Amino acid sequence: MGFDFAHFIELIPDINTAFLQTIYMITISLIIAVVIGLPIGILLYITDKGLIWENRLVQNVLGFVVNMVRSVPFIILLVALLPLTDALVKTTIGPTAASVSLSVAAIPFFARIVETALREIDKGVIEAAIAAGATPWMIIKDVLLLEAKSGIISGITLTLISLIGFSAMAGTVGGGGIGDLAIRFGYYRYDNTIMIATVLILIILVQVIQLLGDFIAKVVDKR
Repeated sequence: MGFDFAHFIELIPDINTAFLQTIYMITISLIIAVVIGLPIGILLYITDKGLIWENRLVQNVLGFVVNMVRSVPFIILLVALLPLTDALVKTTIGPTAASVSLSVAAIPFFARIVETALREIDKGVIEAAIAAGATPWMIIKDVLLLEAKSGIISGITLTLISLIGFSAMAGTVGGGGIGDLAIRFGYYRYDNTIMIATVLILIILVQVIQLLGDFIAKVVDKR
């Protein structure tokens, strides 16, 4: 059985609901990842050797935690965080519950991207700011974030695309969204129409986000 357009029309309400659930999950997770991951990424950079807040202990401990979370496959992380999810949102199913594990996975991912973007900054710019009497906070706000904003926006784009893939996996354990729809209707019922439709939706969504992210990154790139 191939793609049945009439069947696809019947499934539009379910597809629309699943799509909105996916957008809901990735939006919440991205906001949390940026709010928490950005300062972590900055700390990973500025506490390194020779930088403005050099602190090897903080750098090593923070780096270990970030690497530890990143090393756990998402599907295992999803299951391992079920007790925390239940404690936070009082349920382990649905898009809100899935947002907990998505956020935990996205925070260290985005933090490392921020750190990488900051490492691409010419250290001469930082040294010039120090020589001009800038405080560490001024250097972070007016030099580091300003110089790395294009790379950070590209990192947000990459994190968002990764979250789409993670959100599809969350559907395997009742997380809702496009992944849940594909599993329940496409896989369990051998419905090729819904499988093709969900794959196409995810491809289009990723392409739109990538194009938009690339455009914004180029616009803000001062180099």
